[in-house]
Amino acid sequence: MLNFLFWYLVFFLRLRKILFASTNESKFNEIFLYLKTFNIEIEFVRFESIEIQSNKLEEIALQKSKEAYGKIGEPLIVEDTGLFIDSLKGFPGPYSSFVLETIGNQGILDLLLNNTKRSALFTSIVAYKDSNKHMTFSGDTKGTISEHITEGGWGYDPIFIPEGSTATYGQLGITNKMGVSHRTHALNNFAEWYSGNYSREQEF
Repeated sequence: MLNFLFWYLVFFLRLRKILFASTNESKFNEIFLYLKTFNIEIEFVRFESIEIQSNKLEEIALQKSKEAYGKIGEPLIVEDTGLFIDSLKGFPGPYSSFVLETIGNQGILDLLLNNTKRSALFTSIVAYKDSNKHMTFSGDTKGTISEHITEGGWGYDPIFIPEGSTATYGQLGITNKMGVSHRTHALNNFAEWYSGNYSREQEF
């Protein structure tokens, strides 16, 4: 009986192990900590994709996960985010990574100089791919763009203030950020589906 339980647990844990394909280890740290609460084991695999030009985050994430799975061949997730600033007509949106690399947070603040309308939406898309399933899960957090770059965090963390807070993601720190983050909302949707789906498949 004990031997059966041992191998059942081994099988269970194997099913729960997936990869996160990315070049961003900061993202992985947040994803690892959150999925751990669902008993989902995840490992980082460095993968740089050729990002398609699209106005839709979902299309970008789907293509990225398809490309990653084609090269890696194991169940995995990728994650893509977009910062949509209302007064900039949704810019930088799906081009957020490129904009961050080129003009940075200071460039965003310069575009909003003397602009009192600073509302924004941070969106995360998690795309899962295995041999049978190809799905996306989204999460949003409303907020505003700060007037100054703060300390802490990475990416747009130093300039994004989530709704209900006076501090930026960067100032909140990783634990408090995860409580309100767009990424957490998307991961929660993914984790609930993944846990339920694979639990059903494990029934004997």
